[in-house]
Amino acid sequence: MVDGLFDDAAVIRRVAREGLLLAGAGRATLLQIAHPGVARGVYEHSDFADRPLDRLRGTMSYFYGVLFGTRDEARTVSRAVAAMHRRVTGPGYFADDPELQVWVNATLYDTAMVLYRRVVGPLSEAEADACFRQYAVLATAIGCPESAWPADRAAFTTYWQEMISSLAVSAEARAIADALMRPRKFPVGLRPGLPGHRFVTIGLLPEPIRAGYRFSWSPRRERLLDAGLAATSVVYPRLPDRVREAAKDHYLNDLRRRMRRTPWSPRPT
Repeated sequence: MVDGLFDDAAVIRRVAREGLLLAGAGRATLLQIAHPGVARGVYEHSDFADRPLDRLRGTMSYFYGVLFGTRDEARTVSRAVAAMHRRVTGPGYFADDPELQVWVNATLYDTAMVLYRRVVGPLSEAEADACFRQYAVLATAIGCPESAWPADRAAFTTYWQEMISSLAVSAEARAIADALMRPRKFPVGLRPGLPGHRFVTIGLLPEPIRAGYRFSWSPRRERLLDAGLAATSVVYPRLPDRVREAAKDHYLNDLRRRMRRTPWSPRPT
């Protein structure tokens, strides 16, 4: 008997279980704050640039709690995130604005599709349609109207292209990005991975957004990124499931431990 919003046969679970998607966390975050409303809310209400791993923990707790948790776990984590968002408001923005909710979810969906297709492999048309519909839950679970999510993948493509071509990266977004790409407080043992993280994050950004952040890029770097992803596509799909799902298992188990100890609430984003 299934006690979650999805069963294990759901396409979204097949995609979202992949630890590979964590490689796109930086891309998704920089795309999110490229929206001036998101950037302003983050800049004025969060200190996550000083604790990037805490922010990642909160995001992954929500992501895996909704997609892989029980219905009670999904409701609990969704209510906590929605309550936190209600406190993030200021002149010209509020975090539970459906426009911002759709954009944030769009960055998660698009990043997942980019990495999954390039490393794991393509989805069939029917699978891609189902996955797109299912991804709406990450927005609707925190109060976004279902009608706000694009009606289908064609509508999403139009929406995405319009957003990418029209967003103007703000000074606040660039300040946040600089702090995230070169964090002042970061575990010593993980610091050797930061240059690779910056390289992948910058390389995966759409060119108009990359230019908005004033990141440098080149054809040589593009070839290196392509070669790295091609090599990963040979090795990664052959890894054992327990390795590919390690991130999902870690964050979901961490969420459940915290829920057992105390009423759970996320850290501010």
